[in-house]
Amino acid sequence: MFNLFYLNNTIHPKKINMKKKIRVLLSITALAFVACDNNEDDSDYAEYQVARPIIMSKADFAASVEVVPPQPIDESGKVYAYDDYIFINDKSKGVHVIDNANPAQPIRIAFIEIPGNVDISVKNNYLYADSLSDLVVLDISDINNIQQVNRMVDVLPEGIVYPFEVDIIEYESYDYENEVLVGWEIQTERRLIEEVEQQRFIDDFALAETASDSGTGEGGSLARFKIVGEYLYAVDSHNINVFGISDLANPQDLDDVFAGFDIETIFNRGNHLFLGSMRGMYIYDITNPALPTLVSEFQHGTACDPVVVDGDYAYVTLRGGNNCGATESGLYIVDISTIEAPELAITYPMDEPYGLGIRDNQLFICDGASGLKVYDKTNINELTPLNHFKDIVTFDVIPLESHLIMVGDEVLYQYEYVEDGIRLLSQIGLN
Repeated sequence: MFNLFYLNNTIHPKKINMKKKIRVLLSITALAFVACDNNEDDSDYAEYQVARPIIMSKADFAASVEVVPPQPIDESGKVYAYDDYIFINDKSKGVHVIDNANPAQPIRIAFIEIPGNVDISVKNNYLYADSLSDLVVLDISDINNIQQVNRMVDVLPEGIVYPFEVDIIEYESYDYENEVLVGWEIQTERRLIEEVEQQRFIDDFALAETASDSGTGEGGSLARFKIVGEYLYAVDSHNINVFGISDLANPQDLDDVFAGFDIETIFNRGNHLFLGSMRGMYIYDITNPALPTLVSEFQHGTACDPVVVDGDYAYVTLRGGNNCGATESGLYIVDISTIEAPELAITYPMDEPYGLGIRDNQLFICDGASGLKVYDKTNINELTPLNHFKDIVTFDVIPLESHLIMVGDEVLYQYEYVEDGIRLLSQIGLN
């Protein structure tokens, strides 16, 4: 039976180029109402973002990691910097590899196909990547001859993310024994408004009923993977998944730690992990690194929530609207001088903030379609604007010691630090 989920939000359409071994489930009957009836007024129709599942056989999935020449990016994901290289996730598809030995002239050199991938982390030339519920380990010591050295099966919760920011999700049942859902094809389609609205109520109800160390690289604030010492922490919506990586090629799957609900990001400072969730910020002590323990939490309204920490303050961006909740978007600065009792210090309004980063007294905020904003945070009670790069879509930043890396909508930007902020050093299109 064909199922439809209708949601209230939209994103830009993305088209996924698939190999023959991957198929998109599609019902011809479901498209019957797309065609316009000549007897109906054009105003009865509207354009909707429609997502359909991409299915791969389990046999192909188990052998799906492959290094190929540079590919056009489909949807910019998270960014990671290691040595002279930048790795950019292509949501649910894999990782783009960029030689950044000369930041003024970055060169795209390869694409690592990893179906279902969202996050990576690197230590001493070993790259760890999620592939749905599997953890893949790659040896990148020879960047021109990347090799898979391990694949740990079913050590992470099912990693595929439903595209809740589209208008319509269409899917069919598939062979769970022999097939796996690895991603989504998203297209813009014209639909009869009345039929969409009628179905939306039914399916919204149905949806509600189904519920930096030596040798490591640097991820952005939206990361779900974090290496601290000899441990890899990978958060999912409820847990901290802990792996011992003293033997880099052969991680040890340790006990998971229940961490709350709607966990989205992870940040480390010293012996503490800071987890950003849609409900608040959770602080965990990792003095015993194999067993993180809850220290405290800071609650806020429901919103998408990355966090970075500097000194006595945690900087949290909350993005409301869409599937992120009704909380007003903004920057929340939280006093953590007493780590057991974090308190809100001050808030600043933002439009649609995503990732953020800090270098010395400069605060960088990716405010979505409102661009990249740079502030002097010397006085948290009166942030001083330094730069505002408008007319670009921004997603996440990594403030390296030498320069700033920022990934936007299919573009990698790099900025050099100057006395009064930053200045564009280079940009490279990823498509």
